[in-house]
Amino acid sequence: MKKIFILTGEASGDKLASKVLKEFIKNNSQVEYLSVGGENLKSLGIKSIYDLKEVTYIGFTNVITNIFKIKKKINETVNSIIDFNPDILFTVDSPDFTLRVAEKVKAKNPNIKTIHFVAPQVWVWREGRVKKIKKFIDHMLLLFDFEKPYFDKENLSNELVGHPLLDDTAESKIDINQIFDKNKAVISIFPGSRASEINILMPILLEFIDLMNHNYEDFIFVFHATKQYYDLVQNYLKSKNFDNCEIISDEKIKHHTLKKSVFAVAKSGTISLEICKLKIPSIILYKMNFLNYLIVKSLVKVRFANIINIAAKKEIIPELLQSNCNSKNLFKNVSSFIDDPKKIKDQVEKTQTILNKFKLNTSSSILASKALSKFL
Repeated sequence: MKKIFILTGEASGDKLASKVLKEFIKNNSQVEYLSVGGENLKSLGIKSIYDLKEVTYIGFTNVITNIFKIKKKINETVNSIIDFNPDILFTVDSPDFTLRVAEKVKAKNPNIKTIHFVAPQVWVWREGRVKKIKKFIDHMLLLFDFEKPYFDKENLSNELVGHPLLDDTAESKIDINQIFDKNKAVISIFPGSRASEINILMPILLEFIDLMNHNYEDFIFVFHATKQYYDLVQNYLKSKNFDNCEIISDEKIKHHTLKKSVFAVAKSGTISLEICKLKIPSIILYKMNFLNYLIVKSLVKVRFANIINIAAKKEIIPELLQSNCNSKNLFKNVSSFIDDPKKIKDQVEKTQTILNKFKLNTSSSILASKALSKFL
């Protein structure tokens, strides 16, 4: 029996991997799977060798302070993969973790085919990484066509498969009016999928809701949390005793809640594409400690954090980063959209123009699934 090991490093990678594997499993019944994954891969019956949050670190300083723990986890993961002896190691996103593991696995067993999905953002920083990566990655699956020249230049085998979150998918019907007050408009909030992100953003978000409640009466704020950090978000909400805040962690309910939302406030990341796909106006937040910020600022080559803005080469979706990421700025920006339907219409139209450039004729999940099959 053929074997595939799926390696992710955080919740967004787990979600992307599950979309590809769901498609792959349809045409490959005689394959054994093992993973480092989360709730999405688990829903497909794919076992994880440990809890995903054990490797979900963020920021340079956190990595430095946990360096020995991380090295130990990398070695433990490598040993588990070698023992499993898969035909394919399918690494997804989180390059600082997944590619380190892939490099060590390839050194120990060159016969294991390594396929990486979601190319490292070499167009943002550290373009020179490609020279090293091509020594241990057999094939790279790309989300966006503008990434291709960076890998072609170094003769690293690659193909454009697009972004699974932009695929058209059949949806189950859920009436969220039975869950939330149907007389209030929903604002979806995405505080992050890592504890460090949540701890930085939640105090800002709570102050923002306080300002909103003093100026508006007709909103309910729904926090989208992963199951592992549901309690963390809930503890923050308990400290304020808001009567118009809810938390959800079920993926299907999350999707339908976002779809019914009038606005979204999100930590910078993959979720922004899903928000734009559903034509929901939004604002992007991101904040890290000052040392991390200085390191990142010295390395990045782009002006924006959000992929929509990067592709457009201008700010379509407002970005509140670092010192600008505070409750007053957030309130000012959100209220400016809520009070101006034309502004909302303008953002949505511009994001759709960019998304249409990203979309391919064939489903990304199908293309990525076929790429795995070719190496099996």
